[in-house]
Amino acid sequence: MEEEQKNIKEYKGILIKTLLIISCLLFAIPSIGYYIEKGTIFKFDRYYQFLLNDTNIRTQTICYIIVLSLITILYFVIIKNRKKIFKDLKSVLILVAIVSIIFIVVLPFASSDIFYYLGIGRLDGTYHQNPYYTTIKEYVDTTNSNFEHDTVLMQGYENVWSNTTVVYGAVWTFICRFIATISFGNIDIGLMLFKIANVLVHLGNCYLLYKISNKKIYTLLYGLNPFILIEAIAHVHNDIFIIFFVLLAFYFLIKKKNLILSIVFIALATSIKYFTILLLPIIIIYHFRDKKPKDRFIKCIQYGMIFLLVFGCTYILYIRDFSVFQGLITQHERIAKGMYVILIDYFNDIPNIVENVKNVLLGSFIIVYFFSCIILLNKKEIKLKREMKNVNYFIVAFLFLLITNFQPWYIMWLFPCIIWQKSNVIRATVGMSILSQFANGILLMYGENWHYGTPFIFTLVVGTLVIVIINKNIREKRIKTRYLRRKQIG
Repeated sequence: MEEEQKNIKEYKGILIKTLLIISCLLFAIPSIGYYIEKGTIFKFDRYYQFLLNDTNIRTQTICYIIVLSLITILYFVIIKNRKKIFKDLKSVLILVAIVSIIFIVVLPFASSDIFYYLGIGRLDGTYHQNPYYTTIKEYVDTTNSNFEHDTVLMQGYENVWSNTTVVYGAVWTFICRFIATISFGNIDIGLMLFKIANVLVHLGNCYLLYKISNKKIYTLLYGLNPFILIEAIAHVHNDIFIIFFVLLAFYFLIKKKNLILSIVFIALATSIKYFTILLLPIIIIYHFRDKKPKDRFIKCIQYGMIFLLVFGCTYILYIRDFSVFQGLITQHERIAKGMYVILIDYFNDIPNIVENVKNVLLGSFIIVYFFSCIILLNKKEIKLKREMKNVNYFIVAFLFLLITNFQPWYIMWLFPCIIWQKSNVIRATVGMSILSQFANGILLMYGENWHYGTPFIFTLVVGTLVIVIINKNIREKRIKTRYLRRKQIG
């Protein structure tokens, strides 16, 4: 009887995993159809179109939501039954690898950033132009050469960012340069190489989450999350590399007690997107938590210099002057999807409303963060779990209050911190990340016009609040149940 029940559990596990794989294949079918029809992604412009071009917009949105719902339901079923389905980490990683490989086929239907990445990489590595000072459009328009054979550069030329110098740190530019160079100017090869690289990094992140926490749950929450699969692998966003470097920093800080390597990896992450510098003081102070506040401060200065040295060295290939950091400003000059779209929508009659709100919030953020570092510096007892909870709040505030050009894939920034969060915060983070993909249905229906950022952010925020309320009710019921049990036992 026990053997029979064990076999039934195994069959159920296999069935659930098979259904997830089939659902992911359904998600990939439209992209496979595009490949069969076109034979190449050169001049690919099917942004915010899930199905083929001649499909009714309403139909494609409904199909997207149905398939995404299937994947999401199966994802939560797997999380709930993880102890019955998976024997060890290896079995988890095998399923994550299979699902991730399927998403390699999925075209970047809701983002064109990958073609900009490859374009600047080609401009840098093959044509030896500094992408921090020369744009793709400028180079192609002013050079008397025929670039038709270089589909990587020409796809970048057609991109919305083609007239913009690099908006990311130097580490990311170097990665783009390497992958674009070995693509030999073929956009199909370039996209495939980038997706393979992201899958490998994704699997690395899954492994690091386990090594840091010693729990499979975090690997599953991250590795099979539909949001991560779509944004990091299908849409090939660079935020997955940030997660990788941050997790390496935590790994060397916690498991190897190696502060130098931890700081090196934080510097590399910061040299992709600058927000990760927020983690630097916490890492240094935590490492020297047994020392007095004065000694901690001195160590912060010393190791802060190491950070600056590593960070500065990443720019050696590109820096001419401080305008190399212009990309940081460029990102914040655009407005998309976030709170600032709502301000424009409903308060556009107030002069400089966006600029004033942004400056007030930025100033407030800097002051609060500065004093939190001072408090941390003088704490007698420092626990990483408590400090990472505080860091998580700062990242959330940074995401939703400071970024004018908010994009759903930025929610990935919260995932390196989930190990130290309470269960209700983890549920809210995971729920919010998946909700962002359902909110994309609005953009599939109506396009990416900035005006539709209001219903997008409304759906995301209201949906997340609903999750928080549900979490609160669940927690209260559990506390009540435990109390009644103890009362009965007593």
